[in-house]
Amino acid sequence: MNVKIGTAPDSWGVWFPENEKQTPWERCMNEMAEAGYAGIELGPWGYLPNEYDRLKEELEKRNLELTATTLVGDLTSDRKTEELIALLDEMAKLQLKFESAQYVVLIDDCYTDLFTGELVRPRVLDGADWDKFIANIIKIRNHAKLNYGLEVVFHPHAQSHVETEEQIERLLNDTDINLCLDTGHHAYADGDPVAFMRKHYNRIPYLHLKSCDLKVREKMQVQKWSFAKAVSEDIMCEPELGVVDMKAFVQVLEDIDFTGWAIVEQDMYPAPFEKPFPIAKRTRKYLTTIGMG
Repeated sequence: MNVKIGTAPDSWGVWFPENEKQTPWERCMNEMAEAGYAGIELGPWGYLPNEYDRLKEELEKRNLELTATTLVGDLTSDRKTEELIALLDEMAKLQLKFESAQYVVLIDDCYTDLFTGELVRPRVLDGADWDKFIANIIKIRNHAKLNYGLEVVFHPHAQSHVETEEQIERLLNDTDINLCLDTGHHAYADGDPVAFMRKHYNRIPYLHLKSCDLKVREKMQVQKWSFAKAVSEDIMCEPELGVVDMKAFVQVLEDIDFTGWAIVEQDMYPAPFEKPFPIAKRTRKYLTTIGMG
């Protein structure tokens, strides 16, 4: 296998283009490079420099490659889908100048409010609602492919309309879109990322790596925390510390001869500025010790 290990601004507590609780982008990029990662996702549009010459300079001086951009929005909404396509158009102007960045990671909005936990959309989509959801995903995927040659990979996410293995397999059956498999979110929804990767590896060209602390999830469920509150309590954790059998996952990657990017993307918000870097270094070292990258 030939796994290249990257990371993402999310692992530094970055959820927004601008926010006073977030690490300054220069520090974030410096620490990404110093921790030993080879590539990075762009993160929220506007957080990292998005002017080509500036971004190219900042990446090159840290020996980093750009791997992907991200789209997050309510995929049950036609209006929001059009807004995401407009954002994709803007990002593609930059992304196409970086040969290493072939992917657009597409994520459905949570059905709960991130910060209050209030239910803001139906938990489950069926019938016409599911069909509309699928049509919007395909519309975005086709737009990226036909206009820019970029591959949209769908990212199943906790508390979204595609989170359980049953829902993910329904998506795979109803479309030909490929996945960004996130090991932590998969485990959060009681899935087995090791078995799922072995079963569906031909539909998974891009990975997000982290684990999930099920003891924190239990507290979340009992105390009815929002997802953001659970993240602040480290529900998503280092690959070595959670429920995911990462050594078995690496064995699957070896067995299938996986070639591509695996992005360490450990949800953290808000994150004290001194918190992410030691975690990033430990994670990178751990992945090396188990034979990944």
